[in-house]
Amino acid sequence: MSSLFNQVSAECSKLTTERYSTSFSSSIRMLHKDLHTPIYNIYGFVRFADEIVDSFHSHDKYELLEKFKNETYESFNNKISLNPILNSFQLVVNEYNIDIELVDAFFASMSFDLNKKTYDEDEYKKYIYGSAEVVGLMCLYVFCNGNEKEYQHLKPYAKSLGAAFQKVNFLRDVKADSEILKRTYFPGIDFNDFSDKQKKQIEEDIESDFKNALEGIKQLPIKARLGVYVAYCYYLKLFQKITKLKPAEILEQRIRIPDLLKAVIVFNARIKSKLSILN
Repeated sequence: MSSLFNQVSAECSKLTTERYSTSFSSSIRMLHKDLHTPIYNIYGFVRFADEIVDSFHSHDKYELLEKFKNETYESFNNKISLNPILNSFQLVVNEYNIDIELVDAFFASMSFDLNKKTYDEDEYKKYIYGSAEVVGLMCLYVFCNGNEKEYQHLKPYAKSLGAAFQKVNFLRDVKADSEILKRTYFPGIDFNDFSDKQKKQIEEDIESDFKNALEGIKQLPIKARLGVYVAYCYYLKLFQKITKLKPAEILEQRIRIPDLLKAVIVFNARIKSKLSILN
């Protein structure tokens, strides 16, 4: 019966992914079918932790996150959890021998969201590593499937991709982060006086991350390449939309990619992948 419970757990993680992110769901579907379940399981875990620190304002977030954290580590040791999201996540961690340090760093960044409102340069880098880069590295463990040499080679590229995604999220969510959550992630930036120069500096940094990430995507195992490339294209298009806006405009709205454009992105990515001209 444990196999049925594990199946139900995986279905919960898949449903969580689909409800919270149509973009990532579409990207995961572009992976080889063997990779679908473990990547859904990782995303479900990440999404639940993020929900605790961002949404449960009428509850004790510190207590909820600490409980979730403790139950996560218990699930690794017990190799089971009655929380289906954690059960599906522990299956991936144990099967692919994912480094627990990545989970430690992830929870450290989630804790930052409970009490930090501004970041210096070192804190900013640490937050991005724990909130985004480690998620890419967890997925990379799955993609490399025990090939340590391949993992170490692709590790810097995976970190760049995670960093690019997170920084684009910061720009996309400036309005909600600053007005509702009272957070400012970019060091030294006052969004009450956000200049073209500051926006350009941030964009140049993100462009560098995207450029480095693409080199790694080209070298991913074939089972993972298309799905990761689709996610890259989604975020690149979102970033390109943001670069065309004035600083004041990103403070007024949350930039989105229409569903029709997402379909076009997937179609173009398939063609480029078949022709081996990822750009």
